[in-house]
Amino acid sequence: MDKPTFSERFRYWFDNWMSRGTLALMALLAIATVVLVLVVGVVVAVFRQTPEDDPQRSFGDILWGNLMRTLDPGTMGGDSGWGFRIFMLVVTIGGLIIVASLIGIISGAFDSKVEELRKGRSKVLEKDHTLILGWNSKVFPVVSEICIANESRRRPVIVVLADKDKVEMEDELRAQVSRIGKTKIICRTGDPMSLTDLEIANPASARSIILLAADGSPDPDADVIKTALALTNNPRRKPEKFHIVGALESSANLEAATLVGRDEAHWVLGDDLIGRITVQSCRQSGLSVVYSELLDFDGDEIYFTTQPALYGKSYFDAQLAFSDSTVMGLVKAGVVQLNPHADAVYESGDQLIVIAEDDTAIRLATRGIPDATAVSTSKAAAPSPERTLVLGYNAGLGRMLEQMNEYVASGSEVTVVSNAAAPDYPKYDNLTVQFTRGDATNRAVLDSLKVDTYDHIIVLADKQSLDMQRADSKTLITLLQLRDIESQTGLDLNVVSEMLDDRNRELAEVTNADDFIVSDKLISLMLSQVSENMELTKVFEDLFSSSGSEVYLVPVEEYVSQGVGVTFYTVLEAARHRGETALGFRIAANAHKSDRRYGVTVNPLKTEVRTFSPGDKIIVLAQG
Repeated sequence: MDKPTFSERFRYWFDNWMSRGTLALMALLAIATVVLVLVVGVVVAVFRQTPEDDPQRSFGDILWGNLMRTLDPGTMGGDSGWGFRIFMLVVTIGGLIIVASLIGIISGAFDSKVEELRKGRSKVLEKDHTLILGWNSKVFPVVSEICIANESRRRPVIVVLADKDKVEMEDELRAQVSRIGKTKIICRTGDPMSLTDLEIANPASARSIILLAADGSPDPDADVIKTALALTNNPRRKPEKFHIVGALESSANLEAATLVGRDEAHWVLGDDLIGRITVQSCRQSGLSVVYSELLDFDGDEIYFTTQPALYGKSYFDAQLAFSDSTVMGLVKAGVVQLNPHADAVYESGDQLIVIAEDDTAIRLATRGIPDATAVSTSKAAAPSPERTLVLGYNAGLGRMLEQMNEYVASGSEVTVVSNAAAPDYPKYDNLTVQFTRGDATNRAVLDSLKVDTYDHIIVLADKQSLDMQRADSKTLITLLQLRDIESQTGLDLNVVSEMLDDRNRELAEVTNADDFIVSDKLISLMLSQVSENMELTKVFEDLFSSSGSEVYLVPVEEYVSQGVGVTFYTVLEAARHRGETALGFRIAANAHKSDRRYGVTVNPLKTEVRTFSPGDKIIVLAQG
């Protein structure tokens, strides 16, 4: 190999220097300016080419004049003497090149920085922020709920890191989240599963971290678990425990997720939650509204409180001690007890679990006095076999059938109508499941099913094979067909529908369905609640567990006499006789009115006198 020439060496050095970036280029221009000013200054001094009007100009003045002509070409306009003018022309031309290059470099650096900021690659320096890792349809209700929760916080911040264009994320959040309030929302582009990209969002300083799968991911649970792994096993992580909340599509992945997250992560099981609420709602209209009321930050929420004045009192005494808050359980030695025995003693070190509009609204009042004469003595009818029609199919059906088997009487039947092939489900103790091929949106198919012979109808969203809006469109068509059957036959069908986008619920209300399960919203509400208060995890585990106390809507005639004005203190007394905790009521006349929250009132004012009518329900916590 031939020895490199000086020209090649210089070109190689120059290329390497130029590749160092903006500061290196500016340094090179500065050196060039100094060299130009010095060389021309020396030449002018040696050859005595000074201006005719200032022949005794010093060397320092010559250098200063050269620098001014380098930076400002107009300076040479007043020069005299052709020899001096020629040298200054050289300086000026060199200066034009240097200044033009400098402007180009600064402009390029500025454009590059703006582009970097647009791409969302700059590091977040916020502290005590809520960090959302990942992007899908759940991000909008999550952000919306956290913004509501942040209304009482000082300088609240939400940071979103997802493998999506920063500007697109900001535009979509701006369009779909109407109530941001004073919360500052920062979006950054990066892969949540990458250790390097995670550092952009500053997870070490985050107050809580919410994990979402990427939109359209072929294996969403794997993405969420891998993100949790990147957080918990990062060699540069903080020593303190993270507060992580993640959403899993399938309960089959819970064990792996628990191994990764350990005691730092809490998992919301989508199929289990939606399946249980759907099954319960088809048998208890209005239940999804009750859960939404308990889970969202707009209205009443679940709080933990300590009331020393009630130490030594019974659980039922604590229920009667509040007029505008509702006691639903106790925490004893760190163990959550929803709907404990009425005689359970509230002791020092225990906490009360209450439903209140705000933590400042939890205050003791004069003990209420129930009207024992208005307590009903009627009893619930013995359970009988039920017939349920399921229109549509998705991956959550299997879990739904398992949970339905826990609630229904022996001999119950389920008919599933779908274009999908019949999956291989096990035999159930109380259920007989029959699959029928057919399009649930086809009127002829619905007419052949004799829908009036079923006790309950469930319309499932096809969220596996269709996108959100198309799946909801099919659901709406099915609901409209059922409504038309109702209007033509005069039948009163008990219909519960699964929706994916909460915005489509307003369109679906014209169908007069009894209940709508907005799956993404309910999961998002749960994620938001747990991210704000880790202690709520145990409450929700008990609330949504088949072995714990659950929410039921029971006919009012089983609690109090109809046509008689009673306070809610009397309802509490009636629930106590049944071993239950009353939480509220549902007025049947408002069941289809969205402005009345579909007739549901949780945590009513206990001193107000009400007269219930046939069809009204009492909302209670009871052992299933």
